[in-house]
Amino acid sequence: MKLEDIGFYTLSDERAKNVGVLKPLSRCELILTDRCNFSCPYCRGVKDIYRGDIDFDLATQIIDLWCKDGLKNIRFSGGEPTLYSGLDLLVKRSVIGGIERIALSTNGSAPLGYYEYLIKIGVNDFSISLDACCSSTGKTMTGVENAWEISVKTIEAISKLTYVTIGLVLTENNINEVVDTIRFVDKLGVSDIRIISSAQMNGLVGGLDKIELNILNKYPILKYRIGNYLNGKNVRGLSLYDCPTCFLMLDDMAVMAGKHFPCIIYMREGGDPVGNVGVDMRKERVNWVTSRITQLDEICRKNCLDVCIAYNNKVYDFFV
Repeated sequence: MKLEDIGFYTLSDERAKNVGVLKPLSRCELILTDRCNFSCPYCRGVKDIYRGDIDFDLATQIIDLWCKDGLKNIRFSGGEPTLYSGLDLLVKRSVIGGIERIALSTNGSAPLGYYEYLIKIGVNDFSISLDACCSSTGKTMTGVENAWEISVKTIEAISKLTYVTIGLVLTENNINEVVDTIRFVDKLGVSDIRIISSAQMNGLVGGLDKIELNILNKYPILKYRIGNYLNGKNVRGLSLYDCPTCFLMLDDMAVMAGKHFPCIIYMREGGDPVGNVGVDMRKERVNWVTSRITQLDEICRKNCLDVCIAYNNKVYDFFV
């Protein structure tokens, strides 16, 4: 299949055919804070040394470095990034720098007017967490009274204005409601639905064959993920037959607290950074890529996502 068929706009056969450290950056993620007003049971948090808000001047320097390298897609995340006071200024700086796709990963708890303001100044992609189909399970999954109801209202409202995907993390607390949750989210007007088993559970999900075809055909990412589950392939984890090299790292990175990591999952699973933020980041990433066999790295072997594996396998098919 073509990478475009997966539904992630940053993944394409064209990108895979032109992989390399000299090409413009494709996608970068900046973690603004570890603070969050939810207490989701699956959240891994970060190492103590990386806790706190990123210095605003450092954040602007990072964005400027990325823009000089032709970055096309940026994502701001956390923690909860709407708790970071300079978020709107960083969005504006990204627009001025020529970044085309400005994404925000959020729990949907900020005032609706703030989200509308962010859309007005340049945010054109939201990933919002919604891990339940009812308020009782919603309270369990957020750890906060009435948080689920607020998120639902936010999702309904901004889905009418821009691209919104739902992140549905599956744990023992909500796994039995996954079909009902997908059906519920389908009624909110979203653009796509990303289901993923939590790192703690990290296993196959049953019952997904009950999802109606008319729902699957609306959402490419959901259809891809459910197809993998039904074929016995987990969202997380490398096999011995997958590409042993992370080509994705060559034009993609995640940054927190002045450090650049192989990816956001590697950071959240407690992995060490590749190096410090600076002009040598891409050179350092090449060295990391060429010196690692991903199946021998425990974090990569257990947690690499299906879409990343598909991209790296495609690059391998093109060039090896």
